[in-house]
Amino acid sequence: MILFPAVDILDGRCVRLLYGDRNKVTDYGDPVETALKWQKAGAEYLHLVDLNGAFDYSDVNRKILKEIAGSVKIKTQTGGGVRSLRDVGDRLESGITRVILGTAAYEDPGFVKECAKRFPGRVVCGVDCRDGFVAVKGWVEKTKKTGLEFSRELFDMGIDTVIFTDISRDGALTGVNVAACREMQDKTGLKVVASGGVSGYNDITALKAAGIYGAILGRALYTKSIDLVEALKL
Repeated sequence: MILFPAVDILDGRCVRLLYGDRNKVTDYGDPVETALKWQKAGAEYLHLVDLNGAFDYSDVNRKILKEIAGSVKIKTQTGGGVRSLRDVGDRLESGITRVILGTAAYEDPGFVKECAKRFPGRVVCGVDCRDGFVAVKGWVEKTKKTGLEFSRELFDMGIDTVIFTDISRDGALTGVNVAACREMQDKTGLKVVASGGVSGYNDITALKAAGIYGAILGRALYTKSIDLVEALKL
């Protein structure tokens, strides 16, 4: 199982949000320095989120994402505000390993199919759910489609990996939704990266035992509830 330390970027700073609310922010400093810290601790893959891009399609953090990709020697995946083939191509050319499609994946299936065809293995999709239903546009709008339904559609479009976030648990350290992750992986054929609620080593052990492909570590790392070196030993 791959552990992905998260570096969420808002207005040029590394932050954590509670329940995805941009008004509930904790600042953790420079995102480039943070990325290098997680690399030094042994991470093999970083999860970079452009929150400004997710909320309002701003490209204010684009330079920072490029700087991180050029500074670290490990793999990186990034999402937030990706809405065109050019956006995907630009991020991949900047050194990012793979790009995450969010709202655009839900709104434009044709876009997803074209990305999967043009950039095989380098595009994944975020499936962000509130109360079981997909939420888009920075988690502000809840749709009428379940995460499982959407994930099956993504598999049919050529996507092989999704990042599943249970918004009700994100940033709250309440424990990861292992059952939902396992159901999604078992019933869709997708590789699932669990996101939201990973609060301790027990969550990591449970996800590994369930055969989950990966897990994103956010607030638990920043509050030191989880030590990355120790987590990687698991």
